[in-house]
Amino acid sequence: MNISAVERDTGLGKDTLRVWERRYGFPRPDRDDHGERVYPAEQVERLRLMKRLIDQGHRPGRLFAASEQEFAELCRACVSPRRSDLGQREALIRQTIELVKANEVRALRALLNQAMMRLGLQRFVIEVVAPLNDAVGEAWMSGELQVFEEHLYTEQVKSLLRQAIGSLPTAVADPRIVLTTPPDEQHVLGLLMVEALLVLDGASCISLGTQTPLADIRMAAQAHDADLVGISLSAAFPGRQVGTLLSQLRQMLPARVELWVGGSGAQRAAPAAGVVLLPTLPAVLEALEAWRSRHSGSA
Repeated sequence: MNISAVERDTGLGKDTLRVWERRYGFPRPDRDDHGERVYPAEQVERLRLMKRLIDQGHRPGRLFAASEQEFAELCRACVSPRRSDLGQREALIRQTIELVKANEVRALRALLNQAMMRLGLQRFVIEVVAPLNDAVGEAWMSGELQVFEEHLYTEQVKSLLRQAIGSLPTAVADPRIVLTTPPDEQHVLGLLMVEALLVLDGASCISLGTQTPLADIRMAAQAHDADLVGISLSAAFPGRQVGTLLSQLRQMLPARVELWVGGSGAQRAAPAAGVVLLPTLPAVLEALEAWRSRHSGSA
């Protein structure tokens, strides 16, 4: 497969594949008659497995450092217990919705807190909060939950994530990332989920909250000497505004400052120079590792 086909097949971006090739020596593509990368089938299969493990919270560096036996064990663990894991996740989702409907705030808080303590913050965000958000949103759309009940769930998760982020050591390592949402985007939960993952991975995050004017985002990036600006766009953000918004913000930021765009709204954005689209949470961690790899020798 050529690199575009591998990207479509595995879900791993071209930049990630190139960074891994330079940093870890894998994948090891051949070259066609035009000098373009082509990937053997066995390497593509390995990349599929790695993407599956990364989506479950494993870090790429640890996967590359694993022996063949350790990697095989991780793959078996990835496949064999998935039914029970899926059953537990579905049970947690059902229980959460029932507690929200019953207005059992203390029990809801305890349930979510126990899940976070059991799984750890990274897995909790990726494996629990992300699918819960979808399930609660669907329950609201179907009329199973009222608006105030959806708000109740959101506030409990926001409070839990803020508490968890506050308990993490203050990061002083690069990159320095300004996080916010643009005007007309009131949803902060996705931003908190990303902040939790980034801070847990040692990034230095400066959160501005929601609905920051574009000029103020630029000033904040300059004031904090930011390496990155990350904005979150929910599914509720007007799709017709996405392209113009990103184009304007990209032009306002210094060329050296990368613009990352996450959330459901990122799925409606067209690829553009200087804009990194991150429609999934694992993609955020991949982008962070790729940034650090590109800048590892710059200091």
